Amino acid sequence: MTSGVRPYYVPVGDEELVFKAAFNQQLAILLKGPTGCGKTRFIEAMAYDLGRPLVTVACHDDLTTADLVGRFLLRDGETAWVDGPLTHAVREGAICYLDEIVEARQDTTVVLHPLTDHRRQLPIDRLGLTLAAAPGFCVVVSYNPGYQSVLKDLKDSTRQRMVAIEMDFPPVDIEEKVIAHETGVDHETAAQLVRLGQAIRRLENAGLREVASTRVLIAAGRLVSEGLALRAAARAAVAGPLTDDPIVTAGLFEMIDAYTGDDPAAPA
Repeated sequence: MTSGVRPYYVPVGDEELVFKAAFNQQLAILLKGPTGCGKTRFIEAMAYDLGRPLVTVACHDDLTTADLVGRFLLRDGETAWVDGPLTHAVREGAICYLDEIVEARQDTTVVLHPLTDHRRQLPIDRLGLTLAAAPGFCVVVSYNPGYQSVLKDLKDSTRQRMVAIEMDFPPVDIEEKVIAHETGVDHETAAQLVRLGQAIRRLENAGLREVASTRVLIAAGRLVSEGLALRAAARAAVAGPLTDDPIVTAGLFEMIDAYTGDDPAAPA
């Protein structure tokens, strides 16, 4: 069960109400939003509020059904069954969070189908049994709609088993609160980072695959809290992770200089 302090999350709209209503109705949940907008923190806060354990799986191309469900392993000279994270969550009544679900192969995610409809069951062919999900079990998946290719998308048969919650970067006032809370920097520094992030997000056709997320702004703030100058922190934590292209990097450096300098004429 969850314990300790609630993970810090400031709601932007009705996402908490929708999540809890879906959970109470035993519905699977799909989170859609850009990288670094707070999806994982949101899930952690919801697991805390609902008093459920949280099992997180980072999905990738090589993720197999056995990785999720379990497999026989040799231990001390004997073959023993070892539950995968999905099976563990089913048995324990945990929230199973599959992060970036579209990165997993479609033949792997099909295993979710009997768990995300009225059956709420997990067939384990290798054991010849079918597990009924314990009370409190919930499947939550996430992905970034603007990132995956046409070949990487959820099957309609999977998508329509879920309640969708749209997420995005928080409004300016909330993002400033989040950065200040997570990093310990003062309000003006947090505001400068948010203005920088907003400016980068407004760029079009700038050669960036991703824009500046709340996550990278927090990373910059944490460097500042260690004594690094804001400009140097933004270059290392914001510009560096966003691109390797020297021309694009130079453009970001110019923007950082404009938005993090001490010049009173810097953009507001």
